[in-house]
Amino acid sequence: MEEFYRIRRLPPYVFEEVNRAKAKARNAGADIIDLGMGNPDLPAPQHVIDKLKETLGKPRTDRYSSSRGIPGLRRAQAAYYERRFGVKLNPETQIVATLGSKEGFANVAQAITAPGDVVIVPDPSYPIHAFGFLMAGGVIRSVSSEPTPDFFVQVERAIRHSIPKPIAIVVCYPSNPTAFVASLDFYRDLVAFAKKHEIFVLSDLAYAEVYFDNNPPPSVLQVPGAMDVTVEFTSMSKTFSMAGWRMGFAVGNERIIAALARVKSYLDYGAFTPVQVAAAAALNGPEECIKEMRECYTRRRDVMVESFGRAGWDVPPPSASMFAWSPIPQPFRDMGSVEFSKLLVEKAEVAVSPGTGFGERGEGYVRIALVENEQRIRQAARNIRRFLETAPTQLHNVVPLATRR
Repeated sequence: MEEFYRIRRLPPYVFEEVNRAKAKARNAGADIIDLGMGNPDLPAPQHVIDKLKETLGKPRTDRYSSSRGIPGLRRAQAAYYERRFGVKLNPETQIVATLGSKEGFANVAQAITAPGDVVIVPDPSYPIHAFGFLMAGGVIRSVSSEPTPDFFVQVERAIRHSIPKPIAIVVCYPSNPTAFVASLDFYRDLVAFAKKHEIFVLSDLAYAEVYFDNNPPPSVLQVPGAMDVTVEFTSMSKTFSMAGWRMGFAVGNERIIAALARVKSYLDYGAFTPVQVAAAAALNGPEECIKEMRECYTRRRDVMVESFGRAGWDVPPPSASMFAWSPIPQPFRDMGSVEFSKLLVEKAEVAVSPGTGFGERGEGYVRIALVENEQRIRQAARNIRRFLETAPTQLHNVVPLATRR
């Protein structure tokens, strides 16, 4: 039977090949060190869990909630933005709670995209940035995700050669998967560019608090006038290790926020009220847990860069996010990121994410997530060292490598 329309618009899920390799290896008894999915392994803060328990099981909180988010949660997000970025938000008109930033992106695409509308998306980028608009009937124009002056050259070219003119541009800094970080000067240029061309800016700031070397990333909304053209998405998933709680936010331009709120009102009743109350407690509570999270990822980053380097794989140290974006070791680059990732599972019992899953420009790279403790990261490095040392004598036994051109 013919595929459904929206399913036809989606490319094959390249991560599935690596997932199958992981499942096969685990079924055979292998202990796979999984550095693939960005799924935080740290516990949620205790005061947040306590607030959840306190709120559970009461008639008022067991009922349907609000799809826009309860007022206390929206006020807490507004307070966070003012405290962290010096940005003032109206909780009633400029904030919507979402079921994670991923759902927010998907639904804002439904809210603002007409069939055939063009959206500029960075490549490589987190898949929902492109596929949310594809599923909504839009068309994607890709540009490099690196925040350099050439970014604007590429975007200018994309606008000039797109019919119809793009309606929006997506940015994500700190970037998933590349860990690029944008400066406030870059955002000033971006806002000026968006206003000049009358397009919206959709900013993914999910990794706002996962930064190293005492260098906090800015928000595009810090730029005067950015609110006229910008909506920004944040998440509780990484900041508070609450990935499974599914709590995020969209903030900024009132027109887009109103459109998103209206779409969501038809689709959901919001997150479970006790989760929203606990999320408000996280945003209003002590920030020591955020500092501890950053220190943990910093140690893991340093251990990974040092131990992988000694193993023979030089991994560039990220300055933010919970990922390293690393070129495939030289002897394996011609085989491509999917085949290399599968080979790493088979021969080293280590899983990473193939770069091509994040866009065509991701080929030749893999994303390595800092989601295992330091001991497991060192074990991964030892496995990789053995793999790299024995690879010259084993490559001829690997059919994909032998036949790849």
